[in-house]
Amino acid sequence: MKRIIYWMMLLIVATGCDNRMEVTADMDAPIYPDYRDVTIPVNIAPLNFLVRDSLCQDVKVKVNGETLCSENGNEVTFDIDDWRKLLADNVGKKITVSVSVGQENEWVEYRPFTWTVMGDSIDPWLTYRLIEPDYEVFSRLQLQERCLEDFTTRNFCDYERVGNRCMNCHTYSNQSPDLSMMYVRGEGGGAVLNRNGKLELLDIKAEGMVGGSVYFGFHPDGRHIVFSANKIIPAFHAAGSKRLEVFDTASDVYIADLDQRKIIRSPLLADSLWLETFPTFSPDGKYIYYCTARNSLLRRDSADLGTAVRGLQYVLCRIPFDATNETIGTKADTLTEASTSVCHPRVSPNGKLLLYTQQAYGTFPIWHRETDLRMINLETRKVDSLSVVNSNMSDTYHSWSSNSRWFVFASKRDDGLYGKPYFCYVDRQGKAHKPFVMPQKYPSFYDNFLKSYNAPELGRGPLPFKAEDVGRLFRSKPLPFTF
Repeated sequence: MKRIIYWMMLLIVATGCDNRMEVTADMDAPIYPDYRDVTIPVNIAPLNFLVRDSLCQDVKVKVNGETLCSENGNEVTFDIDDWRKLLADNVGKKITVSVSVGQENEWVEYRPFTWTVMGDSIDPWLTYRLIEPDYEVFSRLQLQERCLEDFTTRNFCDYERVGNRCMNCHTYSNQSPDLSMMYVRGEGGGAVLNRNGKLELLDIKAEGMVGGSVYFGFHPDGRHIVFSANKIIPAFHAAGSKRLEVFDTASDVYIADLDQRKIIRSPLLADSLWLETFPTFSPDGKYIYYCTARNSLLRRDSADLGTAVRGLQYVLCRIPFDATNETIGTKADTLTEASTSVCHPRVSPNGKLLLYTQQAYGTFPIWHRETDLRMINLETRKVDSLSVVNSNMSDTYHSWSSNSRWFVFASKRDDGLYGKPYFCYVDRQGKAHKPFVMPQKYPSFYDNFLKSYNAPELGRGPLPFKAEDVGRLFRSKPLPFTF
């Protein structure tokens, strides 16, 4: 008899006899990350989150009135199969989400929010650099790729295999994993070119240039890149509100023919009185977009370096390029005014929109809190301030998805220190929607992760090489370029 009573009591506990009173709270659900009222792609991984409620003992999530997740503690982790079915069944619809927190004596249901599911998929792979937030010192860097449809992650360039060198700027051609390039710096380093998994080590520099290639973009023909050669100087701010400043004392823009290993130049893009940087091609390859500023550091009447650096305000320009004849145009067109400084122009694959960052001065927006994203309509020249996207911290380093419906950017909005990748939907009217941070398998991930995501790039597939392949490449000498 006692044994029967024991099992009956156990059954009651297991079936969740819960006498806590249900109440509603007219306040937003205290969840992190903030996934409230966001627009998401149909192929995104589950938006797992924490409930920031100190009294939370249990949590339930209902979607359109049906319980999707019920957990002990304050972590919400969705079953990936249930999640995928939920999104597939609600393409083009707005889902109502309610979060209820089980406290000691009651269940508190917070104000519902929504997820809008778009059938426009985001490119499913993301590459980025992981780095400590103090960029003046680096160690144990990694270039990593992540599948956005689940939580698969791997390193494709690792400090252990390249002698703990600096590495950065992995960029695709047309978001294709079959053609991409990245830099590994330091003695014996160079540009690592990936063509269908075959790697080449390149020294993209010629005699008379101020330095090797730094920022670059692919031409749609896959044969040419446009790049800047920069002489970069780091400096530290005396004011505690700012940390590190990086600026160019010289910079020029060139074209490189990757097949012939030759460099093409124009006096308009290599003027010592001006600084030219951050070049990129238009999707049709007919224009080079770049940023330029008069070199205030050359002014002999300015003894204050800080004043000279604050005078570096870059404008956005474009100039024609003929890939067949490998000729650069003779006249540049200016698209913005020099009241602020423009960096990192990136044209949407459909050629209609251009994203850039705007800051008070200079070319190192990552440590400028005032840095915001801007989007210009290339047909009307109208600039969108993207108020729904920007925060009061640095928002920068952006790239497009191949369908021009999504872009990713790095934001420090959480704490001003650590950059994280955020995704933003741009609808067919060119309107941007509230962004959301990259989801993680474990909801507390961002609370415990001590590296910044830097220079995120969206790609259509996984890269066809491994970190070991990159390591083997550095046993060879880099291939030279000439004018």
